[in-house]
Amino acid sequence: MEKKIMRIGIMGTLRGGCYLDIFKKMDGAVVTCVCDFNLRSLKNVEHLLDDSIKVFDNFDDFITSGLMDAVMLCNYFAEHAPFAIKAMEQGIHVLSECTPAITMAECVQLCRTVEKTGCKYMLAENYPFFACNMDMKRRYDSGKMGRALFCEGEYNHPADAYTINMLGPGRLHWRNWCPSTYYLTHSMAPILYITGNELKAVNCKNVFAPEVKKGTAVTVGDLVAVMLCEMKDGSLARIVGCSGWGGHGNWYRICSENGQMENIRGTLDQVRVQYNGWQVPEGENEIAIHSVKWFDDEKMNSLATNAGHGGGDYWAAYYFTKYVNEDVEPFFNVYRAVSMSAAAILALRSSLNSGVEYKIPDFRNEEERKVWENDNDSPFPDENGNATMPCCSHPDFKPSEEDYAAAERDWREAGLITD
Repeated sequence: MEKKIMRIGIMGTLRGGCYLDIFKKMDGAVVTCVCDFNLRSLKNVEHLLDDSIKVFDNFDDFITSGLMDAVMLCNYFAEHAPFAIKAMEQGIHVLSECTPAITMAECVQLCRTVEKTGCKYMLAENYPFFACNMDMKRRYDSGKMGRALFCEGEYNHPADAYTINMLGPGRLHWRNWCPSTYYLTHSMAPILYITGNELKAVNCKNVFAPEVKKGTAVTVGDLVAVMLCEMKDGSLARIVGCSGWGGHGNWYRICSENGQMENIRGTLDQVRVQYNGWQVPEGENEIAIHSVKWFDDEKMNSLATNAGHGGGDYWAAYYFTKYVNEDVEPFFNVYRAVSMSAAAILALRSSLNSGVEYKIPDFRNEEERKVWENDNDSPFPDENGNATMPCCSHPDFKPSEEDYAAAERDWREAGLITD
């Protein structure tokens, strides 16, 4: 039987350049085309392009070219759902690089489009595929830890004002309006992946600290969002969004009936396992620190090591290729993906409403998702700077004119905007 080869196009070459390189080396995949309107981004991937890869600067031309079976979406954070829907309506499978949807209505539309078209959709959330998290999943699946009762997930990514400005050039750039709850998949997804659980409800409180954003055009004065998530089996998880506090790093902890396990802070390849003293399984130590790797396959380990984001980029591409070519269902299918988007959206509303709890719909259930089909409220502004809901727990907060002026000086000096 002839091995199937997935033809894939890459939309967005700034972040997509990493995946362009990975898919070119991936067994079972071939990159046929890329699309980007930004000539600077395209120039950065020139060394990865050849005559076999066609370059587009218009998404409609790209998606109707007939050159791909699947597309990797690496466009702006707040624009994934419309692009994914348009691709699937052309019969093209979708790998979405970041959060699937920014409104509850988009969550519903994505699920319906997958069901209507029969196309495959996967979220390329990469943090579950750190070596530490894949090791904890194997340990959890062995049953030795028992059922998870309480979990914690943190993603801390502080930055100075100049770096923030470089990442968000322009007053209306999505990064300047992204609520603290919305960038939650790096914290939440590993917990769901390790335990196999699903979300049921969320509430949230934000830490308002606008002084940290001085000198930037960021319209979100919240420094961090702390979310308490109830899972379908009754367990709880404490999750933070993309936090600007506490030093850079990622930390995940699973507290179960028989003990707990966590990655060693500051590392992605060490796991600390601790059993209750009276529940130590045969052949295990009560407390141990393990150096871990992904699998015993040294070729795959080498590819992952060189892929970036702690190896997660490689595994996201690998599992998507398996999904398209061999119909192997990935963990982060459309339903699990949009449930995280819904948690982000409803957590913001919780923080605006004294921390009240919101139920997360089961997006496999048409009756439950129908309730949200017309909910188009978004914290991201249109071209005129108007949004339909606040992006911050203090809705009246906005940068000062001095902050805008400082940001614009940085953008001009870097050549990111011109008069």
